[in-house]
Amino acid sequence: MNIAVVNSSTVTEFVEDLATFDKFVNLQFSMVDQNGDGLLSRDEIRSGLGRFMPLGSQSQPQEEIESMLGSIFERFDEDKKGALDLKEFKSLMVEIMHALARGIGGSPITAILDQDSLLMKAVQHELATNPSPF
Repeated sequence: MNIAVVNSSTVTEFVEDLATFDKFVNLQFSMVDQNGDGLLSRDEIRSGLGRFMPLGSQSQPQEEIESMLGSIFERFDEDKKGALDLKEFKSLMVEIMHALARGIGGSPITAILDQDSLLMKAVQHELATNPSPF
């Protein structure tokens, strides 16, 4: 766990750095793609995304998780093959990051972040590109 100060620009600047964000998305995709077939099934999304964002906490009803997965596939599975390819997964990740940025807003907040969380990756990017003057 890490404590960090974040705001919406922390997240949006990470997404807008295409080379860095693409590298991040490619790495996440390969980690979630358990069978290495280049496609993410519902099961892979269910288990993989939980590593870096809340998806299916013990208190969350299974129906809600399945509904969320249904919404993800309805919106991002453009070819309707029942699995997300890398391009579709990147669209999902961009949408998640923009939703996080909107939720945070422009005022800085202090957050406790898991090392592998999406927000922590954005914070690490911000620190690497905007070193502290101190």
